[in-house]
Amino acid sequence: MSLIIAEIGTSHEGNISKAKALIDAACDSGADAVKFQWVYADEILHPDTGFVKLPTGNIPLYERFKQLECSFDFYAEAAQYAGSKNVKFICSPFGLKSLEELLKLSPFAVKIASPELNHFPMLKVLAQYRKNQEFNNENPVPVILSSGVSKLTDIEKAVEILDRKNVSLLHCITSYPAPENEYNVKLVETLSKIFGIETGISDHSLDPILVPSLSIICGGKIIEKHITLSRKTSGLDDPVALEPEQFALMVHCVHQTEAAVSHYGIERAKEQLFSQFEESYGRERIIEVLGDGVKRLAPAEKDNYGRTNRSLHFMRSMKKGDVVKPEDVAVLRTEKILSPGISPEFLDMIYGKQLSCDVQNGAGVRFEDFM
Repeated sequence: MSLIIAEIGTSHEGNISKAKALIDAACDSGADAVKFQWVYADEILHPDTGFVKLPTGNIPLYERFKQLECSFDFYAEAAQYAGSKNVKFICSPFGLKSLEELLKLSPFAVKIASPELNHFPMLKVLAQYRKNQEFNNENPVPVILSSGVSKLTDIEKAVEILDRKNVSLLHCITSYPAPENEYNVKLVETLSKIFGIETGISDHSLDPILVPSLSIICGGKIIEKHITLSRKTSGLDDPVALEPEQFALMVHCVHQTEAAVSHYGIERAKEQLFSQFEESYGRERIIEVLGDGVKRLAPAEKDNYGRTNRSLHFMRSMKKGDVVKPEDVAVLRTEKILSPGISPEFLDMIYGKQLSCDVQNGAGVRFEDFM
């Protein structure tokens, strides 16, 4: 049976009662796990990253993330409540502080979101924590990697850092909503063959059935999809999430597909699924959603490569000749208006280097900035 994760994310909006209601909804809808996001704005964005459009008007994206910050006690209570409902607690950290605090709660798994796939400093700390667990004869905490807005080389680097033990990989399109016809679901099978690890899908499409069910046919073992109490509420991802009734429908269809695979085998189950879906979706659309299984950036996310994922940014304006210290640079998402920087893999190399020119607060770090 696959692991079905209800992505609560930040839909709770900092309200523990709403968080518990979302856990209840996930549990009642048949989810095996709930996933939260441990947000500290400073770990994700520069304050000058730009604006986001909301129904209430344009507000700074950084300030929107500040609004999503919660205390350690909030996550601890959410994790405890999830346990009381017999659903697994999973959470995404976005930097070293949130990772450290999350690990104190002993989550069922640590989920690395797609934009953090190249947050190499965080991945290295997590890898060392897992090595220490093994040294102490403990099972390393499972890690689930999402691979949206990434290239094959990005995935390879992350998997290499974390090793393969208790690591799984989700194919994803980082677009909200993600178009079903770009999902290339056959990548679930491709990535499993390339890396030799369990794979699945993180689905941001609006349809509750098509992508999740097809992922099972392609050998997927994990399905993650956003859940919300209502698409009309103001959570950041609520417009692309499933309401409980839709989520329950997804779970039902996934289990039906699993039962068909178990009973008939992949090929006959695939024929049966095509026959069932053909009237609703059309055979051509099903084939289009399956794709060719070749890893490439989806058209919907292509323009965001280098902006949604992590790069190095200056945290203050500096003058030519200044020496770069750790506090001067951060590993951030570029997002809206700032210039992307070089990869976080070069972070340690730039410490102690002199600047060859003046740099502005928030600017992406470039190799040519150094003497």
